[in-house]
Amino acid sequence: MSTKTFPHLMSEGRIGPMTTPNRIVLPAMDMNVSEGGEIEQSEIDHYASRAAGGAGLIITGACAIAFPYGAASMKEPGLSDDKFIPGIKALADAIHAAGSKLCIQSTHHGKVARVDTANDRPVFAPNQPDYSYSMGALADCTPEELAKMGAATAGKKISYHEMTKEDIDWLITSWADAAERVAKGGADALEIHVAHGYILGVFLNQRDNLRTDEYGGSLENRARLACEVIAAVKERVGDKLALLVRVSGEEYGQEGALSLPESIEASKMFEAAGADAIHVTGWGRNPFDNFTDGPLPNKVGAYLENAAEIKKHVSIPVIAVGRMLPEISEKAIAENKVDFAAMGRQLLADPELPNKLREGKFDQVRPCINCYLCVGENFFDDTPFCAVNPALGNEKLLPLKPASASKHIVVIGSGPSGMESARVLTERGHRVTLIDKADRLGGTMWFSTMTTPDNERLLRWLKSELKRLRVAVKLNTPATVDTIRALNPDHVIVATGAVRPKPDMPGGDLPNVQTGDTLRAMMLGTATAEEAGLVLSTMGKMGRLSGLTKSPEFVRQFTKYWLPMGKNVVVIGGSLVGLELAEFLAERGRKVTLVHEKQQLGLPLAMPRRWTAVKDNLEHGVQIHRNVTVDRITQKTVEFTVNGEAMSAPADMVVYADGTTAAAPVADELRTAGFSVDVVGDAGAVNYIHGAIHSAWEATVSL
Repeated sequence: MSTKTFPHLMSEGRIGPMTTPNRIVLPAMDMNVSEGGEIEQSEIDHYASRAAGGAGLIITGACAIAFPYGAASMKEPGLSDDKFIPGIKALADAIHAAGSKLCIQSTHHGKVARVDTANDRPVFAPNQPDYSYSMGALADCTPEELAKMGAATAGKKISYHEMTKEDIDWLITSWADAAERVAKGGADALEIHVAHGYILGVFLNQRDNLRTDEYGGSLENRARLACEVIAAVKERVGDKLALLVRVSGEEYGQEGALSLPESIEASKMFEAAGADAIHVTGWGRNPFDNFTDGPLPNKVGAYLENAAEIKKHVSIPVIAVGRMLPEISEKAIAENKVDFAAMGRQLLADPELPNKLREGKFDQVRPCINCYLCVGENFFDDTPFCAVNPALGNEKLLPLKPASASKHIVVIGSGPSGMESARVLTERGHRVTLIDKADRLGGTMWFSTMTTPDNERLLRWLKSELKRLRVAVKLNTPATVDTIRALNPDHVIVATGAVRPKPDMPGGDLPNVQTGDTLRAMMLGTATAEEAGLVLSTMGKMGRLSGLTKSPEFVRQFTKYWLPMGKNVVVIGGSLVGLELAEFLAERGRKVTLVHEKQQLGLPLAMPRRWTAVKDNLEHGVQIHRNVTVDRITQKTVEFTVNGEAMSAPADMVVYADGTTAAAPVADELRTAGFSVDVVGDAGAVNYIHGAIHSAWEATVSL
């Protein structure tokens, strides 16, 4: 068990008139479950579970001050009418009952107000934009995804309304009115959003704000509207609410974007106007190009240094967001870099994170794997779901119901679906035996940690949970009817994963052709000379015997200096595995050609992660060919056709990353032998980690 403690993170905090039980903040993450602007019970359940899990401050998703005007969704809460007060009060009561504090995030979405566009209203903007974003990433969206994104605006083209002084006065008054309703609803704080391309944020940066009146030009003028809103809200609610202001410490991806020095000066102005805290975020200006720079970064502690710099220049508390993992947060608060840490996706993955930290159970915190499936749903105006937490959006699944009668259940396969099945079953009171033919836990997820290090967090957690729960694990144990019969189970869960055959094409059986399975065997040291070649199989066995290849981090680092394969690699298949593997090899100095039979790359990665993965491959020099028909593989080339044109690419090694198929032959054998069997994970349907975890729950929560 971990002995890590978090005394600074778990200490009491204060923002203006509000005291919080600790320094952990749930930042705004839109749930898209409100109906016509009214907060529904499912939304209350979601936030209340995070409060009960110990988060000191709960910030709601964006709430529209003038709903439905300026709203991004008809499913977001509204603040424009007294009829919305009862919903706020019900939420506040639930949060307070759980011992936490409630902050309502308030905004007008301005030029990204999709509801306005859908209803033929021009969107508010400082002025007519003089630029457009690259939409090239949409080439990797399916027609179904494009249709779902377009539905949010009813497929209509955006038009702009340059705000007049009357519009500005109306906006300021509407914000103060909204704040008064929030106070009447019993909330503890209001967050004023001055970032992420919403109305106050676009006034603040010089790339969007080209005005020549008192609201444009100098930074003081560009910050004027936000300052007037803050001052008006402060005058209206006084100390009834703590006032947080969310600002980008920096914007990314376009010349003229907001810079850190400007954010520092703006934060000083916000404090003078009445802000009680500054919440430092970031914004990638083109959501189709650099969304993973901001507002949902892929880098750990992405905005911490910007927040720390802003803190040097203000006297009010500063909140840092952006993958603020507990260890990073504790150190930052201890060093007085920031005062609070916001943990969004982490609290979606594990609402009990704060309680576990307080109780010294850091190893039991279920990690976010940074897969972007949750936020990807916001592009479709839909409700987030979590790859590793099936209870997100369905809080009534927890706590797990104890089994009515304890059974002995054998789980075959120790990938994510197998380990999660074993964990959930044991938590519910069953006796579990987990077997795997390999010499280590993890299955294909172990191999995936090579290209996706965040997956290693989940692997470590699952292994730790199996150890904590004392699950009986038998490695190097093949599953046959006889071995299962010897264990005498009441039920069997088959989690053996997918199969990855060699390609059925001319040359597909050549020794220079590898599949996901043969590469994994090579890494694990179990590949034969026929599968991997004499040198590679020998090196793999040496690594296995020495124990070195049991460390994913060692393999990741070591292969940056020595990788026993030729210079030219062709990856066939640009789905999740192929795209990530191509980047992995290109990073290690290989000249990689990626060929894909379809138009869209990176399926089923969530769109923001997919777009970034494609961009990263291109930046690493991967040659990408779409809509390809592979004709044949030779010992030195791959020959293929694109739009009728014959092409070839040099190939010392060919990695076939296509053809992944669900198959569970052992399940059929066991059923024939009379066993009760469920199939989970990729053995039943290829849906990777998300499918593995969710299918495990479906099979085990009521068994």
